[in-house]
Amino acid sequence: MKLSHAASFLCLAVSASAFTLQNKRQSIIPTTSSKITSKSKTTSLPFVLTHDLPSHPRSSSSSTPILSMSESSTTTSTVQEEEGKKGETFEFQAEVGRVMDIIINSLYSDKDIFLRELVSNAADACDKKRFLSVTADEQSVDKSPAEIRVKADPENQVIIIEDSGVGMTRDELINNLGRIAQSGTKNFMEALGEGTADVNLIGQFGVGFYSAYLIADKVEVITKSMQAGSPQLRWESDSGSSFTITDANDADPIEGSGTRLILHVKEDAMQYLESSKLEELLNRYSEFIEFPISLWKESTEYQKVPDEEANKDLAEGEEPKMKTVPITKKEFTPMNTQRPIWLRPAKEVTEEEYKDFYKAAFRASYDEPQKWTHFKLEGQVECKALLYIPGMLPFELSKDMFDEDSRNIRLYVKRVFINDKFEDILPRWLKFIKGVVDSDDLPLNVSREILQKSKVLNIINKRLVRKSLDMFRELAEDEDSSKYVMFWNNFGKYLKVGVIEDEKNKPELVPLLRFFSSKSGEEYTSFDKYIEGMPEGQKSIYYVTGEGKKNAMLQPVIEKLTSRGYEVLLMTEPLDEITIEAIRDYKDFKIVDATKEGLDLEDDEETKKEKEELTEKYKDICEYLEVELKGLVQKVTVSTLLTDSPAALVQGAYGVSPTMQRYMKAQSVASGGMGNLGSMNQAVLEINPKHPIVRDLEKMIQTDKEGDETRTFAMLMYDVASMTGGYEVADAGAFAKRVMSLMTTKAKDDVATEEEEDVAVTATAETKSSTNDDNGDDKGDKPIEPEVVA
Repeated sequence: MKLSHAASFLCLAVSASAFTLQNKRQSIIPTTSSKITSKSKTTSLPFVLTHDLPSHPRSSSSSTPILSMSESSTTTSTVQEEEGKKGETFEFQAEVGRVMDIIINSLYSDKDIFLRELVSNAADACDKKRFLSVTADEQSVDKSPAEIRVKADPENQVIIIEDSGVGMTRDELINNLGRIAQSGTKNFMEALGEGTADVNLIGQFGVGFYSAYLIADKVEVITKSMQAGSPQLRWESDSGSSFTITDANDADPIEGSGTRLILHVKEDAMQYLESSKLEELLNRYSEFIEFPISLWKESTEYQKVPDEEANKDLAEGEEPKMKTVPITKKEFTPMNTQRPIWLRPAKEVTEEEYKDFYKAAFRASYDEPQKWTHFKLEGQVECKALLYIPGMLPFELSKDMFDEDSRNIRLYVKRVFINDKFEDILPRWLKFIKGVVDSDDLPLNVSREILQKSKVLNIINKRLVRKSLDMFRELAEDEDSSKYVMFWNNFGKYLKVGVIEDEKNKPELVPLLRFFSSKSGEEYTSFDKYIEGMPEGQKSIYYVTGEGKKNAMLQPVIEKLTSRGYEVLLMTEPLDEITIEAIRDYKDFKIVDATKEGLDLEDDEETKKEKEELTEKYKDICEYLEVELKGLVQKVTVSTLLTDSPAALVQGAYGVSPTMQRYMKAQSVASGGMGNLGSMNQAVLEINPKHPIVRDLEKMIQTDKEGDETRTFAMLMYDVASMTGGYEVADAGAFAKRVMSLMTTKAKDDVATEEEEDVAVTATAETKSSTNDDNGDDKGDKPIEPEVVA
């Protein structure tokens, strides 16, 4: 049965800690097996080493070496059977097979990772060579410049990765490549005693080396140590149960020192034989490796050459005609030409360099960063970072503000790209921040793909958040207010989420919030600006909610507040209401929802007495409305806060706004629910007793309480209060009938009036006609006198 990852590697770690080079050599004994032999025809070694890789780590106890003796080995038969041949055969029995299977099939989730691991190992080897070149004797080591070369050979179906680093001796090959989780760099540091950060490397050949088997079914390692007089050796394995080490004089010689990895690519990984694929991976993972990386690729250049056809009839002395022809050639092309500017002091980097780096590193050719911060963390944790605020909302965040595929923070360890998709490097409300983090202290797990929960990561996280907040404040305090307006329009919603989710940084975020208000017009206002404009005696910060600025301003309660000179903040999005609920107060001022029941404006005793009298006077109308609106409102009360509106709907102390109700309903429907919020939609109806409509309703109740006209009139008043308050009319058909009824009543009244007027006009006309007839009888006998024209 397959062990879990943790159990497998716990066994490995315990076994490896008990194993030393000394007891490894003691476990080497002659054996009859000769199944693995060197592929080299000639060898300078006195024997061929064949190392079997173990099949299961559990069989090795903490006190048992990982490499143990074969139960069936003998001490004499090999020499007798191989008499006449040069060398001896040695076999090891160890349980690495299953561990290898875990590494290849489980630890690495993406095959692309192989190139990052192997190039990272090559860079470590180059770094080690650089260190030893400084400290070693002039004559004892090779001091040629270190570089890394990558070449794909489709014809032979191999990928070659070669470095001119420190190289390995025979013992180092056995020790570094013969055991899982054995780190050459770790032993290197142990030999140094106390080292510095410059040589505190990720790992020469640890588990990362075996990622080669993700895309290869066989791996060859040709290496030559930088130690003077070291031979060129070959390590070879097909990821099965064994590996061999032989002389490599037949291979292309390595100049100076270094290591050449030859990966025999699997049939299902042929895409990695394309130079374009390797170029993509190198640009993604290794563009900031300190040592030069070159890729063997085809390139085309255009040159001007004489046009033989056109120059056939060329006259003497005439300038020959030229033509442009493509010249295709294959050569090693530098990959990592871009320098990591975050490693340079901030004062030495120009503004243009910062902008160019942003566009190149984050593929943002059409975007210029609005602001950036470049800093270095020293002390308990060493970290260099460069953070940017984009000039516009990244495209991937325009559809989903927390898009999981958005990769904005690039994490490096000693300039080796590790990943750009971590949840813990920054909180999600800073998802829009782009940047680079390069840490020397960040611990990595065996696959370098997932960060462990660590104190180092927490410290880095806090510093990144702090620096991001500093950038926001600088924009807010800038004399050019348009800069922060642009920032707020792009990323304001992220700061609101920060207020909701990040309790620790909420005090820093609240002053950065911006809202429209009843006085701000088309500009934003902040809490600080609101407080500065407060009239004397105002003790709270008031806000209303609405779907958009225009609808929010329709709230009836604004009438009374603005009449007292109070400014009202407008919460125009569902997120605003959640944000404001998370704040509650600011600088000793309570933040109050003006649309909630029982709004207290600190009225005097006279006003309170007036309200009590009005409540008693209009008790009958309140009771009537509560009966007619049963199921639609919780209760009906008299309000002195309304001036121009006959009625208003307000929520109870624990109710939610109509905007939030629509949002919750949509969420319920999207998740498969019915979208029914039940009693949450029942608000409190407040009536304005001084309004003519309310007084008319009172008269109608007194004269015809059970009449349909009275009921329709009451329902229409409720409908108007619902719409001005931002609520939806539940039954649009019934509402239309009520409006039609009102229009019909008005039309009937108009028709009756017109008929009465017509009757009156007709009667008047008849009276005049009768009078004229009587007068006409008297005049009928008189002759008509002719008009005399002078």
